[in-house]
Amino acid sequence: MILSVFGLQTTPGKRKQLSKSYQFSHSTQGFTLVEMLVAMALLSLLMLGLAGALRTLAQTEERVDARIALADDLRTATQFLDTLLGQVSARRKAGLPREGESRLHFLGQSQAMAWLGTMPPRHGLGGSTLFRLALEDIDGDGALVLRFAPFTGGPEFPNWGATDFRVLVHGVTALSLHYEDPYQPQPQWVTQWTRPDQLPERLRIDLQTHSGAWPLWITPLRASTEGQRSRFSMGPSE
Repeated sequence: MILSVFGLQTTPGKRKQLSKSYQFSHSTQGFTLVEMLVAMALLSLLMLGLAGALRTLAQTEERVDARIALADDLRTATQFLDTLLGQVSARRKAGLPREGESRLHFLGQSQAMAWLGTMPPRHGLGGSTLFRLALEDIDGDGALVLRFAPFTGGPEFPNWGATDFRVLVHGVTALSLHYEDPYQPQPQWVTQWTRPDQLPERLRIDLQTHSGAWPLWITPLRASTEGQRSRFSMGPSE
């Protein structure tokens, strides 16, 4: 024994006591530096994985919220416009129109449509109203805007910039309006309505937003008080 070399004599009982003392001292030293580093590395990996999972969950929640908001906007806008376009007036303008001008209170262009209709009482004052549907800049972002003004009996549309309006859809990046011409041998979609004495059969609205393309929106135009719900298609109808 080492103790014997230095002239120290130990009995078997003392050796056993010294061995137990060494074992106890070793067991109370705790984790070594290597063990601590391994534990910290594993904890770091666990935290990174948890952070990634939380980030993915947040992104998924944002996408779901965006889809819900888009569905709400779609439902609100279509229901409101269906009501208005179900009551388009075919009333002729007073007096003689200029050459090439429509005899009806109707204007159909690729990015704007104006018409004479009826405002439901629950959405405004009610009665005969002039409307315009168009893409406008609202607070620096595109929007599908419906403007309206009371009909006074004159042949001209009002100064739309001075009228009341309602934003139907926010975040619009592109708008294209098409009008179904049923007076052709085969009904066709046109982007400019040029018939002075007739109204289109249906309106098709192609809408792009920051969230993506809306479902193709097709709604009938009716010169009556009976509205008809719009129909959605997965592709252009020709």
